[in-house]
Amino acid sequence: MYPNANPNFQPRNPQQQYVQRSLVNQQQQQQKNFQSQQTQQQWLRRNQQQLAASDANVDEVEKTVQSEAVDQSSQDWKARLKIPPADTRYRTEDVTATKGNEFEDYFLKRELLMGIYEKGFERPSPIQEESIPIALTGSDILARAKNGTGKTAAFCIPALEKIDQDINAIQVVILVPTRELALQTSQVCKELGKHLKIEVMVTTGGTSLKDDIMRLYQPVHLLVGTPGRILDLARKGICVLKDCSMLIMDEADKLLSPEFQPSIVQLIRFLPANRQVLMFSATFPVTVKDFKERYLQKPYVINLMDELTLKGITQFYAFVEERQKLHCLNTLFSKLQINQSIIFCNSVNRVELLAKKITELGYSCFYIHAKMLQDHRNRVFHDFRNGACRNLVCTDLFTRGIDIQAVNVVINFDFPKNSETYLHRVGRSGRFGHLGLAVNLITYEDRFNLYRIEQELGTEIKQIPPHIDQAIYCL
Repeated sequence: MYPNANPNFQPRNPQQQYVQRSLVNQQQQQQKNFQSQQTQQQWLRRNQQQLAASDANVDEVEKTVQSEAVDQSSQDWKARLKIPPADTRYRTEDVTATKGNEFEDYFLKRELLMGIYEKGFERPSPIQEESIPIALTGSDILARAKNGTGKTAAFCIPALEKIDQDINAIQVVILVPTRELALQTSQVCKELGKHLKIEVMVTTGGTSLKDDIMRLYQPVHLLVGTPGRILDLARKGICVLKDCSMLIMDEADKLLSPEFQPSIVQLIRFLPANRQVLMFSATFPVTVKDFKERYLQKPYVINLMDELTLKGITQFYAFVEERQKLHCLNTLFSKLQINQSIIFCNSVNRVELLAKKITELGYSCFYIHAKMLQDHRNRVFHDFRNGACRNLVCTDLFTRGIDIQAVNVVINFDFPKNSETYLHRVGRSGRFGHLGLAVNLITYEDRFNLYRIEQELGTEIKQIPPHIDQAIYCL
């Protein structure tokens, strides 16, 4: 048809041409889409980075706000505390020679810190600095420190810290030798832990066993008491001690005397094998060493007794005949600036007789001894502590751990037979580093005891000066 046509010419298939063009278009479109997606992803990444940076800034701001709020709240909780007025009386280095630690250094619960500060404690005393952090690690402790240097708080604070208030079980037992000391120690625990939901119970001999049994059916976390009564309740299956992880022995030397040691040895059998044992006292005889080797596991030993008597106590003796003692006592009352005094006798009969004579002289006077009914003893102890009376006559019942801050004079109307009793008697004055006075009425028969006690305690008891009111004006 066309003479000049190419004989090899192949006509194009219009459908094939369309398919190829369409493939090219698709590839171009895909490339555009890919580029668009990449652009979008870049934008997304950039936005995410900006958002992350923004979030980081927000987090930083929130953290700053929160930390400021925490700082503010830490300031607020202290500001809201009802702290008693500071005690401005002079204090000796028995309680001031510290490392400078604060109670907050021990990472205690805030509620416990609140109770500590509201109790009037400002900083830990030396025995508290030594024992609190060790007790919190779970180690056994054998601690020796002077009377009146803060031993009670040294074991009450770690005990309260370690109690889990959500577990309904006795977790701490504090053993003491006398009923009065049990009441006093339980009161300290309640005051320190008043912002915690910890149930404290006190139980001693001479009180209603039925009441104690009924109380133990209620939640109890911390039990304070005398060994005989707690052992009795444990044997009856009422006092369950399988979850008790801490046993504290206050006045440990007295608790390990023949009077108490058998009960304590039996009581320990009711405790778990992994219990922690803390022992505190001012004196440690040989019996304590034997007990330590049997029942304590690698105990941490604390000894702050470079000397036995408190630095703030001035000690005098007056050499008198027996019939002159009452007249001498009357002279002391008229000459001394007595806030409150404790007067010791060696027998129950002499306590009651002397209290009667002091009352006849016109001075306010209570008396207390072991043969009195428990309710009467409790009332006398409570009233004397609250300042209802200036003078208290007693037997050695009151030599162990009784802490009454207002007592600044101790009088040994009858001189004690041994140095240990003397040390605990005079330790009732000059509490927590304050100044105190001890006056000893010495008869001819007491002269050898006086010399021996001076030697054993490494202390000096001076003869009373003629003008004692001028010699001790600082009291």
